[in-house]
Amino acid sequence: MRHEDPPERLRGPASGFESVVLLLQGGGALGAYQAGVYEALDAAGLAPDWVCGISIGAINSAIIAGNAPAERVRSLRAFWELVSSAHATPWPGWIGPAWLGAGWLGALPGGDGLRSLANQMAAGEVMLRGAPGFFTPRAPPPTLRPPGAPGATSWYATDALRRTLEQLVDFQRINRREMRFSVGAVNVATGNFTYFDNHQDVIRPEHVMASGALPPAFEAVEIDGARYWDGGLVSNTPLDWVLGARTELDSLVFQVDLWSARGEVPKDLAEVAVRMKEIQFSSRTRAATDAFRRNQALRSAFNVLLENMPDDLRKTPEARLLARASDPAVYNIVQLIYRSATYEGQSKDYEFSRATMEEHWLAGRRDAERTLAHPEVLVPPKRAFAVQTFDFTRASGDGGASEPDFKSQT
Repeated sequence: MRHEDPPERLRGPASGFESVVLLLQGGGALGAYQAGVYEALDAAGLAPDWVCGISIGAINSAIIAGNAPAERVRSLRAFWELVSSAHATPWPGWIGPAWLGAGWLGALPGGDGLRSLANQMAAGEVMLRGAPGFFTPRAPPPTLRPPGAPGATSWYATDALRRTLEQLVDFQRINRREMRFSVGAVNVATGNFTYFDNHQDVIRPEHVMASGALPPAFEAVEIDGARYWDGGLVSNTPLDWVLGARTELDSLVFQVDLWSARGEVPKDLAEVAVRMKEIQFSSRTRAATDAFRRNQALRSAFNVLLENMPDDLRKTPEARLLARASDPAVYNIVQLIYRSATYEGQSKDYEFSRATMEEHWLAGRRDAERTLAHPEVLVPPKRAFAVQTFDFTRASGDGGASEPDFKSQT
């Protein structure tokens, strides 16, 4: 499916590329990191032509694609301030997460432990009360409802999310295809992974909600007679979908991940729970990129052979088939991976306090600004079929291992 040029096409420093693609992974409350990344890209004049998301990444994607360029950051901010509004101020009588923005707890002896306790308390309240504009606990709970009854398959209702999407997202704009938009979900009955794409589907709020319907917290969302769960159950990254689309356009791809595949070996049960989530929901971006790089090398090799083929062989159905799969597009894949601080713990994906949201947002903006300070990420590879990958977040020291910058090219 060839990508069409959208009417709104802003070009900044990445003018050497024909397409800018933004990929947003799932990760609940960690999704504010993606909003910070987008803010930095917007400030640099890098408007995506295609935005593709899973789970919370689908919500952020819908807000980006469903708003005019000048309104996107404001709408992202409105969403994240809404869902974190329950903890915008400290609870009376205890040291709440909203006080932690100044960082004074971290400076105390054992400060990380205190911060972890505060985060867990905030996450506990989310479990009890839900998140404003997003989800609310079911009463009575699903365990007290008969099988098959409404609400019997999830702990929370997401009617509030539908209202929020209808307020912040212009679905008519998405369906005008001014920007390509894709979200992934899983068919509950078949187990098949499905992408809803505005180049082939009329996108509605339920497509976005389905992509984020992670069981058993949220119930499956019905779309055209079928029920769908969160796409992260099968694949928490849209990278394969985008790379497999074969748009024939030189593409600058920003892969924004909320879970790091790399991490420390756990030392206790709490760390085991954290590491399990990281491994389960990390996108394994490197494996997908390596596979794509190998395919590009095969395409390049065939292209060389094609140039030296006699006409009768070149005209065979087999040669024509391979030629259609061997467009010479080049790719820069820029990885931005959130690496959480040790105090965040296993509840980091549902800890929606305002202070933590602001930290995630700022971390995303800083990582994107640090990455864009390397001009080579914006320069297309010179050789046809080439793929370059970059990851400058591993050297940031923001809670992750201190490693050198990573760049590879094939």
